[in-house]
Amino acid sequence: MTPSDCLFCAMVRGPEPYSLVHETDAVLALMDIQPVNPGHVLVIPKTHATYLAELEPKLGGEIFEAGMKVATALRRSGVRCEGVNFFLADGAAAGQEVFHVHLHVFPRFEGDGFGLRFGPAYGKRASRNELNRISAQIREAIRE
Repeated sequence: MTPSDCLFCAMVRGPEPYSLVHETDAVLALMDIQPVNPGHVLVIPKTHATYLAELEPKLGGEIFEAGMKVATALRRSGVRCEGVNFFLADGAAAGQEVFHVHLHVFPRFEGDGFGLRFGPAYGKRASRNELNRISAQIREAIRE
């Protein structure tokens, strides 16, 4: 996907409409048109990045900072909000549907019907050897 055919890029440059929640020089926070619950907000960088790996770390921090402001505002806003979830899908296998990095910030309340589904291996404790092996792989990849 390129910025010219990206829905979120069209919102940033216009004319695609959106309902603004918060804006900085680097990010927009806007209402999700398919909300999990009323008050569901998306935080997007104004520059196109398909995946997290394409973001400068500073911009990732600005996205998260805007998400924190939105989460605080949700609790104060009068929108039904007993808790807040952040969700960011990075890649199709993770559930990413719009290929422009975006952080979902949505209010939660008891009985709202939203939940996570876990695979059959969830709940089985990993061995320390397996955890150490995998952590070494990840540490090595961070160094690269």
